Amino acid sequence: MRIFNFSPGPAVMPLPVLEKAAKELVSYGDSGMSVMEMSHRGKAYMEIQSAAESLLRGLMNIPQNYKVLFMQGGATQQFSAVPLNLCVNGKADYIVTGSFAKKAAQEAQRYIKVNVAASSEDGNFTYIPDEFNLSANADYVHYTANNTIYGTRFASVPKTGGVPLVTDMSSSILSEVFDISKFALIYAGAQKNIAPAGVTIVILREELIGHALPVTPHMLNYKTHADEDSLHNTPPCYSIYMMKLVLEWLKEQGGVPALQKMNEEKAKLLYDQIDESKIFSNPVAPRDRSLMNVIFVTGNENLDKKFVKEAAAAGLSTLAGHRSVGGMRASIYNAMPLEGVKALVGFMKKFETENK
Repeated sequence: MRIFNFSPGPAVMPLPVLEKAAKELVSYGDSGMSVMEMSHRGKAYMEIQSAAESLLRGLMNIPQNYKVLFMQGGATQQFSAVPLNLCVNGKADYIVTGSFAKKAAQEAQRYIKVNVAASSEDGNFTYIPDEFNLSANADYVHYTANNTIYGTRFASVPKTGGVPLVTDMSSSILSEVFDISKFALIYAGAQKNIAPAGVTIVILREELIGHALPVTPHMLNYKTHADEDSLHNTPPCYSIYMMKLVLEWLKEQGGVPALQKMNEEKAKLLYDQIDESKIFSNPVAPRDRSLMNVIFVTGNENLDKKFVKEAAAAGLSTLAGHRSVGGMRASIYNAMPLEGVKALVGFMKKFETENK
């Protein structure tokens, strides 16, 4: 029996995608073999990867002067790759609004000088800063578009005065419309909105390729992957195949604008319930609330644990908050149906009635 899976990642995937993958698991098309068995240099697989890139470009409206790379190592590996590839002058600005944004800045400090242009750590990352102390000579400005652990989101793209903008979009990619031309580089681990864990998407302006620091490992150099269409070594073939299926599904739903509308509806339904509740609350500044990761607490650790346990028994899985925040977290990515959020809201109402 399928449950409603609110995991922050690896996360819920569209049921039609899983069903199609199941049908094609043993034999993809008329190939007589699974995608997991294919040579990554064979015609069948290369067509899969090409289709995935084409779909991604269309759905995100990626300009022609941007390269799309399919890499490995998750978003965490990009914490190293970004400064190694982009930092010609040795300095970058980082906006620290959550755990992963902080880790990205700390990793970059191993190679370059980092200026923390703004931080919301003083408020336990419950808000997005209004002002940024940007450097005059930074190679780039880095920020995390959506903060999975703390449930915050940049409602607008930071203005950098022409300095190249880099973003970790792991938990918000394809969930809302972004103007790609505003970014120098976007990276995202796939395991939240795109595919199973394994593939990492990097979208970057072609002009940024070829300037890596001499110490850059070969496999972290964007030029290595750009020159060989992400086929320098064996890619995560099955994850890329699954990504293709998800992108096809997303296109069938009406594309990113349609999914954004649905995501806003889901988030509003859940936040409204929290705001109307007498036992649940959300610690995030209302204007900075995430569309993807909704945090809520009762203020009583034992009651929070009871909620999570009883919710799981009711088919509402993986609602425990991150250990650094506590409480509950509902991750409502693209593949979470409206019915799942309605079921959660219904359970919250029942729980509140029984635990006044």
